[in-house]
Order: sequence, then C-alpha cells, then structure tokens
Amino acid sequence: MKKEIQKKAEALKKAGTLKKQELLKKSEQERIYPEEYQMVPMDRIGKFRVRPGIYELEGATALPSGVNFTIQTREGTSVELLLFRNAEMEPYAVLPFPETYRIGSVWSMIVFGLDISTFEYAYRVDGPNDPEKGLLFDKNRILLDPWARAVTGQSVWGSMNGTGTFYKARVVRNNFDWGKEPIPLTSMEDLVIYELHVRGFTKDPSSGVTFPGTFAGLKEKIPYLKELGVNAVELMPVFEFDEMQGAREVDGKQVVDYWGYNTVNFFSPNTSYAGVVEYNREGWELKELIRALNDNGICCFLDVVFNHTAEGDERGPFISYKGFDNRIWYMLTPDGHYYNFSGCGNTMNCNHPVVQQMIVDCLRYWATTYHVDGFRFDLASILGRSQTGEPLSSPPLLERLAGDPILSNVKLIAEAWDAGGLYQVGSFPAWKRWAEWNGRYRDDLRDYLKGNLDMAEGAALRMTGSPDLYDPAVRGYNASVNFLNCHDGFTLWDMYSYNEKHNLANGWDNTDGANDNRSWNFGVEGPTEDPEILALRKRLCMNAAAVLMMSRGTPMFFAGDEFLNSQQGNNNAYCQDNEISWLNWEDLKRNREHFEFVKFMIAFRKAHDPVRRSGGEGAFGLPPVLVMKPGGADEAGGPRTGSNILCVIYSGKKESSGTVFVPKLWDDASGIAVNVFWEPQEVTLPELPDGVSWYAAADTSGALIPEKCAADGAYKEIRGRKLTLGPRSVIVFTARA
Repeated sequence: MKKEIQKKAEALKKAGTLKKQELLKKSEQERIYPEEYQMVPMDRIGKFRVRPGIYELEGATALPSGVNFTIQTREGTSVELLLFRNAEMEPYAVLPFPETYRIGSVWSMIVFGLDISTFEYAYRVDGPNDPEKGLLFDKNRILLDPWARAVTGQSVWGSMNGTGTFYKARVVRNNFDWGKEPIPLTSMEDLVIYELHVRGFTKDPSSGVTFPGTFAGLKEKIPYLKELGVNAVELMPVFEFDEMQGAREVDGKQVVDYWGYNTVNFFSPNTSYAGVVEYNREGWELKELIRALNDNGICCFLDVVFNHTAEGDERGPFISYKGFDNRIWYMLTPDGHYYNFSGCGNTMNCNHPVVQQMIVDCLRYWATTYHVDGFRFDLASILGRSQTGEPLSSPPLLERLAGDPILSNVKLIAEAWDAGGLYQVGSFPAWKRWAEWNGRYRDDLRDYLKGNLDMAEGAALRMTGSPDLYDPAVRGYNASVNFLNCHDGFTLWDMYSYNEKHNLANGWDNTDGANDNRSWNFGVEGPTEDPEILALRKRLCMNAAAVLMMSRGTPMFFAGDEFLNSQQGNNNAYCQDNEISWLNWEDLKRNREHFEFVKFMIAFRKAHDPVRRSGGEGAFGLPPVLVMKPGGADEAGGPRTGSNILCVIYSGKKESSGTVFVPKLWDDASGIAVNVFWEPQEVTLPELPDGVSWYAAADTSGALIPEKCAADGAYKEIRGRKLTLGPRSVIVFTARA
C-alpha cells in the first residue's frame, strides 16, 4: 500500500514537471512563433524551425519572428543557406533548402528564431559544370546573395579584414526617420550638377573634416556646396566594391580600384565609406547624408554601373552571379567565353528578364529606401544591347525604366556609349525620359575655346542646346547634360596645362586613358612660373566656366574645377588613391578668384530664366535664341566656319515672386560673347527699346570689370551697343531698364 502511494506521488510529480515544461515550451513558441505562424505547419532542419518562404520577396528580409531567405537559380539543382557568427569564416549552420521549397527557379525559406544582429549569411549552389557551355556551378563555392542589402568584411578601406576569398551579407532593417522635408524635385533645366568622389572629396587633411573620405565627411561640406550654388551632387560609385581587387605596386606606391566601377553588389552601400562601422543599420550614414543634402535643397544622384561586375572574365573571381546562373547574368559567346563590351572583362546580360528584374528592383530600392533623386548610368549603351550583343532599337530595359511608376520623378542620365564602339549621343532610346552626357558638347567646345575656328558653328549648336542632336519634339528640352570635364579625363586646370596625358603612375606605360584630349598647354607642359602663361590658363578656365553656365541644357562639372584642382596631367586616375586624386583644399585659398567667378556664374544662370529654359516668345523684340554673325546685331543667323567670335543671346519672360497663384513676369534678355582669338574683337549688340540698355556682368579679361565679375548693383553699362572683347576672353551681359 505504501509503495503504491509513493508510486502515484512520483507519477503526479512527473506529470506536473512535464506540464510545466510543456507550458514553458508553449510560451517560448508563442514568443518566437507568433499566432499567425502557429497554425502553419513547420519543418525542422537541425535545430531550426523552418517553413516555405515568401517567394516574391527577393533577398533576406527580417520578419517578426525570423528571416525570409529567397534566392533564384534556373539551372542550379540544389541550394544551401550558410549562417555565420559575426566576423567568423566557418558557418555554424548549413541549411539545405528542401526541394519542396522551390517554385519554378525560386527557392524561399523562412528560418525562425534568428536574431539579425548576431549572424551573417551566404549560399552554396550545386549544378552542372561545363565551362564550354557557360555552366560554372560548384557546390563548394560560397556565394554572395545578389539581392544582399549589406555586405560585410570591408569596413576599413584597403583591407579585407580577414574575410578571405568570399563575401557574406547581413540582414538589415529599414527604420530610418526621413523627417518631413520633401525630396527636392528640381527640373533638369534648373539643375547644376557637381560630380564628386566620396573618398577623394575630403580624404586630404586640407579638407578639415572630422571623418575624412566618408559619407560623414561629405556631409560636413554641405555649407560649402550651398555657398558654391550647386543643387545636385552626382556621387561616383557608392555600391559595394573591392578596392583591393587588382591592387598592385607601381614605383613603390600601391595602386587600387579607387574609382569603384567594379561592383560587388548593387543593393548595398560601400561599407568603407562609412565613418563608423555599421552592422544592421542599412546604410545609415549614407541616408543621413542624403537627408541633409535634401534638407538643403540639394539632390543626390548616384553613378551606377550595371554594364559589368567585379567578377571579370574566366580569370576573375567567383563572388555571386557566376555561381548562381552564369549563362543568365552575363553575355556569353557560343563557346562559353565572356563578351566584353564594357572593357572590364564581362558584360551584364541586361535585357534578360532576370537581370532586368534585378536592375529595376535595385533602382526602386535606392529611390524608396535611400531617397536617391537620380541615376547616371555608366556605359549605358550596353543596357540597350540584346542577349547576344546586338544594339536594340527599343531596348526593353530602357523602356521599362522610362515608364516605371516609382521612378517617374527620378532623373535618368545615360553615358550614351560603350567600350564596344556603340556611340549613341543624340540617338539614345529615350521615350522623353532619358537625358545624356553630351560628349559632343565636350569635344566641340574644347576645340573652339582653345582656338579651333573651324568649330564655330558646332560650338553655337552645343551652346544653344544641341538642337541638331535633340529634336524637342522627340526628346523634349532636357536631354543634354553639358560638360567640359568629368572624372574621366583632364581636370579643367589640366586641360589648359597639358598637351599630353601623364599616366605613368598607373603602371601601364602611359597606354591607358584617352589620347584625344583637345587640350592646350600654352607652350609649356605642366607647371610653370611664367606669369603670362599662368594668366592665360586662368583666363581660359574662366571662359570655360562662363560658357558652360551660359549654355542651354543641364551643366555639370567635376569637383575641384571650381578652384583649379590638378591631377598632375593624369587623365585616367582610376587607381590613384593619393594626392593625385584627392582634392587639395589649399587650392581654394590659392585660387579664390576663380571660385568666386564660378559661384557668380552659377548664380547668374539661376537668376535668368531664359538662359535655362526653351519655348515661349522672346523679349525686347528679340527672338528666344539669337546666335549672331560677326559684324553686327542685324546679321542674326549664327557664326560662319572660321569665326573667331561667338555671341549668343537668350530672351523671354523671367518669373519671380508675385503671388503664389499669379507669378510676376517681366522681360529678360541675357547673353555671352566669346572671343577665342589672340587679338581684341568687337561685336555690336542688338538694339533695345527706349529706356533699356545692355550691361556687362562679367569680363574674364578684366578690362570692363577688373574683378572679373561684378556685384548685382555694379554691372557696367555698354554704351553705343559696341562690345569690345579682350584677347581670348568672354563677356557676360544682360538687358536692364
């Protein structure tokens, strides 16, 4: 009897313990697996509870109780998810995707109970391996998620931080507070674009910022950008790239992939551009920069590189795309080699539906999650090639981007050529949405401004919006992005200091970089102490700045050109992470006069609507655009070939603050006269109505205006309508009552 009672007591105790454990387990399950998941059957892989994921949700996405992992491979036969503890190189868990978790070529799985702050992830994919057919599957290769939102391992510039030969990704949350300020929707004709390299802009100690070479360092320079007057910055590549890929030594100095045009991942910001290490904050520092720019009325554009990746050709690394679906992501020859229309080893297969989807997803992501205002597409003609490389008349990707509803207010700017010889300036498929870097503007104006008189007619066309290239009825009025200098080529100062490129520091025996520079050294190659040559160089730099700001189309210039930065004659400084590429802010002190002139010309452009906008009627009896023949105002119609003087006048209505509903309008006429000859030249300006006269606002010769540009109330009246231009000089003028 006693034994029976004791046995029953032990049974009750055991039952109570089991019940308690069951209740605790249920409580934990409710915490980890909320009610909406408890009714769904779950599987187990090792210690992890899993279930089929959300197939439409590419990449890795944090959910209330776990993470959704979705990846696609059309020709892969199996996929494994690898989980790593932070900064470790061996996975602590390998989760094979069950075959039942595949729909079509998409594999998706929710893994419950994961804390996104504690792990990194990657994939392995198995499948056929037949290089001659372009099949490169290898079940042992660790691959980066093509849709990864954050890439780990390179938070310190110039170091892989022990990551070895593969990349991992992190899961991020989008919880950034953008505040209440709207995104500035500045029209193309009202933009002044400032192209810059995030690292090079503030890396030199002379920048004086707290976090040199970073997004935070650039943010510290926003007051400077506002003073200059630019209202859009175009950042050279900020997507994750490996600056150490191809690193080598030249004459005792290390050269690296400084520019960043070899993309590792398209959805993640470059971690080494952050001033502090970011883990799961989804590009917090870049977002703070963009928010601060927008709050100050400055748009943020990104230079994006969808034409190739960092994986290169057959000799290049396996990072991501080769291992998931080599034949889908890249254009391949019939024998499995890589077409190289990019000049960088491979070419992305942009008009394949899968690649199209990635590019659209990517641009939408940057527009919505980072509030990016526009994109400049590197070697954009590749985006218009078919899957076998032929140019398409109506490329699906370009049309899709032009008509995408989320991107409808985002600026799309094409570099309308590629390394395969396709040159589409003036003919890039546009749907009235795409603008172009106008390479013809650069070439024709460089020629004319240094004194090539045969380019007078071409220069007039470029200054007036290139109507021969961009028919307003077909392309609209905002197709041309005008520039004389950009990251690729000579700086403005070097354009008038060197006849030849000086790229020996790049290590290619001076064979890299463009040979067609259309530059002029005034008889001395490089630096000189000759005051006459220095004065001429500075004057032509001012001439160039004035012409750029007085041209129809959107002006763009390269950071540092406003204070005559030099790259020592290197016209392809893609690998120079040093004083060749870093801006020396001491030049701002040395060349303050040029900075003030550029600032003045930007302000003048903004103050005179007809300079920027086409359409409508003229003013003061003038046509909307008047390109004068030499010899007098009554000979309108444009310069002859061989003309050493060019005069362009814009007129129309200027809009200013009346009331919100009824803007105040008045007549405005402004123009520029350019003398590219070595002797003074004279032009007679058009007659104006009684009580209205022409006034000079800027004179690069210093004859009319010794300080080169005048304050608003100190413009010089041009009596008798006769305008005398000094040798190789420019005068900017306007009509005033």
